[in-house]
Amino acid sequence: MAKVVVGLSGGVDSSVAAYLLQEQGHEVIGMFMKNWHDTSVTISDECPWIDDSNDAIMVAESLGIPFQTIDLSEEYKKRIVDYMFAEYEAGRTPNPDVLCNREIKFDVFLNAAVQLGADYVATGHYCRKEEIDTAEGKVYRLLAGKDGNKDQSYFLCQVTQKQLSKALFPIGHLTKPEVREIAAKMGLATATKKDSQGLCFIGKVRLPEFLQQQLKPKTGNIIEIAADSSLYNNIETPRYSSGDEDLQAFTRAIKYQETDGKKVGEHSGAHYFTIGQRKGLNVGGKAEGMFVIATDTITNTIYVGMGDQHSGLLRNGLFVPQADVHWIREDLKLARGEEKDFLLRIRYRQTLANGRLYQREEGIYILFEKPTKAIAAGQFAAWYLEDESIGSGVIS
Repeated sequence: MAKVVVGLSGGVDSSVAAYLLQEQGHEVIGMFMKNWHDTSVTISDECPWIDDSNDAIMVAESLGIPFQTIDLSEEYKKRIVDYMFAEYEAGRTPNPDVLCNREIKFDVFLNAAVQLGADYVATGHYCRKEEIDTAEGKVYRLLAGKDGNKDQSYFLCQVTQKQLSKALFPIGHLTKPEVREIAAKMGLATATKKDSQGLCFIGKVRLPEFLQQQLKPKTGNIIEIAADSSLYNNIETPRYSSGDEDLQAFTRAIKYQETDGKKVGEHSGAHYFTIGQRKGLNVGGKAEGMFVIATDTITNTIYVGMGDQHSGLLRNGLFVPQADVHWIREDLKLARGEEKDFLLRIRYRQTLANGRLYQREEGIYILFEKPTKAIAAGQFAAWYLEDESIGSGVIS
């Protein structure tokens, strides 16, 4: 049997992951990642990472496994937090959970586990790993979790074959109710604990307050763009075409100017908002809700549209620069000039959508079969074949 270090987060999922590995006969070590010290941006006066750490300790004691805490706050700030601030300041929408898996859990944490002599690291992710033999050798497949409501393969869309070779996902074949049932049966302290809603291994953080630590409030205009604006007159439904002019046209976001609409309010900083956002606009007196359709951090302007089907929310495609393209399955990578149909998503728990990837020298163009809502620069677009995550990239 193997020596496995489990990332015990203080939640029920990683707790059951540790138990299942122990039942399989592995030598299990529990390790808690301490990623953040600043409690000034938490929802309450409590210190959530301490509570989570205590829960993790109780689980380790119940299972009779060794436990230790590892302080990764310096690496977390450098690789995740600083990146987040820079991205939001530039008007982009990063996904810290995807980054945390790539940069922390399956890099810094994995390396620390290997130094302890571990054969694998395990997490409580709802996803599965499968090993297959190909003409090029052994390949690891990243598969969706069996629980469609909790599938977390999207959060792992940036992992590499090397990282997958050292990863275990013990609960990927279970549903959330089944996990809680196991935890209750074993009397684990985390059996009824609510799922964390905070940033990866930080805790219950309010994102606007978190951003305000470095990105200061700055008053700007909210401009409403009418649904029947002439800006949308030339938007066609894309036809799957390999013509590069079509690809560029169908994947290009509209660039708005304040003269394209009318001022309906003011905001405290364009870098606090993202496309598709409804909360925090404070624009009243409208027949339907107002949604952010674009932000401009250079002019500090937010553009909004009325209703969740506003033309400005919908895009036919997107572009991923070549430097930001990542293939989990290197053996399935598209060659320059190739195109292929995939299933796609741009956010966690979004229903997979049909689309086509076009590999060009400058990067990958993605066209959707149907218009997709709230595509924002900085998000990760992930592509699948059936339930297997094949690759991903950062939207330009």
